[in-house]
Amino acid sequence: MSEMQKRKPGLWDRLLGREPAEPAKPEERERTPDPAASAYEGTPDFTTAAAAGDLPPVEPAATQASPDLPAEGKAAAELAGADLQPVEGREPQGAAPKEPVPRAEPEPAPALPAVSQPKNWWRRLADGMRRTSSSIGESVTSLLVKRKLDAATLEELEDVLVQADLGIESASRIAQAIGHGRYDKEISPAEVKAIMAAEVEKALAPVARPLAIDRARRPFVLLVVGVNGSGKTTTIGKLAQKFRADGLKVMLAAGDTFRAAAIEQLKVWGERTGVPVVAREQGADPAGLAFDAIEQARREGADVLLVDTAGRLQNKTQLMAELEKVVRVVKKVDQAAPHATLLVLDATVGQNALSQVELFQKAAGVTGLIMTKLDGTARGGILVALAQKFGLPVHYIGVGEAIDDLQPFTARDFARAIAGLEEDT
Repeated sequence: MSEMQKRKPGLWDRLLGREPAEPAKPEERERTPDPAASAYEGTPDFTTAAAAGDLPPVEPAATQASPDLPAEGKAAAELAGADLQPVEGREPQGAAPKEPVPRAEPEPAPALPAVSQPKNWWRRLADGMRRTSSSIGESVTSLLVKRKLDAATLEELEDVLVQADLGIESASRIAQAIGHGRYDKEISPAEVKAIMAAEVEKALAPVARPLAIDRARRPFVLLVVGVNGSGKTTTIGKLAQKFRADGLKVMLAAGDTFRAAAIEQLKVWGERTGVPVVAREQGADPAGLAFDAIEQARREGADVLLVDTAGRLQNKTQLMAELEKVVRVVKKVDQAAPHATLLVLDATVGQNALSQVELFQKAAGVTGLIMTKLDGTARGGILVALAQKFGLPVHYIGVGEAIDDLQPFTARDFARAIAGLEEDT
């Protein structure tokens, strides 16, 4: 403590914003120099003012120390400024307590809206496909307003379907079906949608096949592949939940060892679904991990083993070669494994999905497709183009992040949703 603090304890209290033991007399306050004026006309002698009782209490807005204050005074002023209670809001010592200020009663919180029942799958699918169906429907309606079908109109209609990524072959076939027997006649948008739904269903019916789990093969090894961002790891978690609901004992293998986040994400899904996860540290050999996971699944009697793989670009030769290595190593444990290889596709990539299927099929022997994120694009027709070109089974489609937003693929429901028709009753 400085000599000034020892000699003048009242100054220290005042600089900290404390009230003096006895309030200053009115006549003495009138003689107090104006603090604002002192900043320009010279700083008063604080020691003399404190001795005379002329130093007013420090206001919260004026807590910065004057440049002429000693170090102790500056520290005290800063400390006073940190006080959360304003000086004028305190009761002077010995004063009668003030009457409490009545407070208005808070308004009652508005009632929360009733929780709606979860939508059925058709409604989620129709809502998820809304961007695609609206894009096609609006274009078809604008084409057919006060127009009769002719070659030019059908050509424009075909272009609309190609832009929705249905593929040239499918778009041409649908346009021909719409024009059949209707040249120089008017046709309503509703009729066009009905014809389009029928043609899309014809194209998709052969590939709409459920994923069959052979319970005689234990574990039934499912290798899940796809590029980064396709929703691969999330899809694995949703499949694990579905398999468990079917009474199967499931195990997961965190084979995307290139990214620590992918390993942690799969562990989270394991905790959510109550499924064990075989994992190693980041950078571990993915083929070796797949080998160990199959051995562990055998020991523990798992029915299904879902093996995650590193998301890789299909045009990266070295990364695709790593995937081929995983397949070779898995076959050393079980010659028939993997029993199914599922390619997860992001619907928002449009035509790029065609090259993904071609190259992943060559590297890993893709046996089935899962299409995700159909709710995030107006190009959901790419599934029709994939069916026409490759004929691979489409097992599941996804239209959201919820666990129930991944469902088995049905050609008729998808066709009606993409055409913007109502539920088939």
